[in-house]
Amino acid sequence: MQIFNNHPAEILILAFLTVTFLQSGLDKITDWNGNLSFIKDHFKNSPLKNMVPLLLATILVIELIAGVCMLVGIYQLATTGASKIALLGIELAAITLIFLLIGQRLAKDYAGAMTLAVYFGITTFGIFLIQHL
Repeated sequence: MQIFNNHPAEILILAFLTVTFLQSGLDKITDWNGNLSFIKDHFKNSPLKNMVPLLLATILVIELIAGVCMLVGIYQLATTGASKIALLGIELAAITLIFLLIGQRLAKDYAGAMTLAVYFGITTFGIFLIQHL
């Protein structure tokens, strides 16, 4: 495919993260109450227990902005080779993952925190690749 000729690894990483973050954001929008209930229960014994709705909304907004930036970034990389918007999106994705990691650690969900490491590794590798275009 022509789209993969110039930046295949970058585009595939961006596509993977775009799906991940946009799906997560859209899930929060379409099932806000279910997500809120789950997260409130998850954080019931943590210092964040009284801030869950605000924190969930913050994560939602950052996820959607990151996902849209990465989607636009894929288009720009494929058509013009520009990478500024893609880099912004993937950096926002990394920041979101750090926020999620903090939450998982405070909730003492060490297994959940560990799974974030896979996403963070992919994200930081993507940042490295895109920065060096």
